[in-house]
Amino acid sequence: MVVVLIGPGGVGKGTLAKCLVELDHHLWLSRSWTTREQRPSERGDEYYFVDRATFERAIEEGTFLEWAEFHGNFYGTPLPSPERDADVILEIEVQGAEQVLQHHHDAVVFLILPPSMERLEERLRVRGDDDDHVADRLQSAPYELEKGHELASYVVVNDDIERASGEIISILEELRRQRRDLPTKD
Repeated sequence: MVVVLIGPGGVGKGTLAKCLVELDHHLWLSRSWTTREQRPSERGDEYYFVDRATFERAIEEGTFLEWAEFHGNFYGTPLPSPERDADVILEIEVQGAEQVLQHHHDAVVFLILPPSMERLEERLRVRGDDDDHVADRLQSAPYELEKGHELASYVVVNDDIERASGEIISILEELRRQRRDLPTKD
C-alpha cells in the first residue's frame, strides 16, 4: 500500500509521519530530496538536502516517483525501495500526490489539516521560517487545501499528534483488513 500525507507547510506532516512509523511497524517512510536550505530547527535527516544540479541530474536519470518545484525549490520522492515488506508512506506536496496517483491509483491519500490558520502560522514561525516564507506558505495554503480535498481519501485534523496518528493507524488497519479479506479470483 502507498500511503500519502499531504497538507500545507507547517501542518505537521513530518512529525506525523515519524510518529506513524514508530507506532506501526508495517510502515516505511520514504525520505524525500530537496534543494531548499536546511532549517535551523531541523536535525538534517528530514530530507536529503542537495544542490539544484544534483536534483536536475536525478530527474534526468528517472530517480523520482514524483517531483515538483514549490516556492522556488525542488522536492522529490525517490522510487520507493522499502527495507522490508512494508507499506510505503510519503510526506509530499499536493503536486506530488497528483503524480503518485497517476502511477498508484489505489494510493491512500490523507489530507492533514491544521486546527486553524492561526495555529498553522504559529507552527511555521516556531520551526524557524522567516517572515517572507511564512507569508508565501500562508498564501499557498488555500490552494493546497482545496486541491488536497480533491485528492484525499481521508481528512485528518492535526490538533493533537497522538489523536491524529491514532486516527490514521485505525484507518490503515481497517484498509489492510479489507485487503486481506478480498476474495481471490480462481
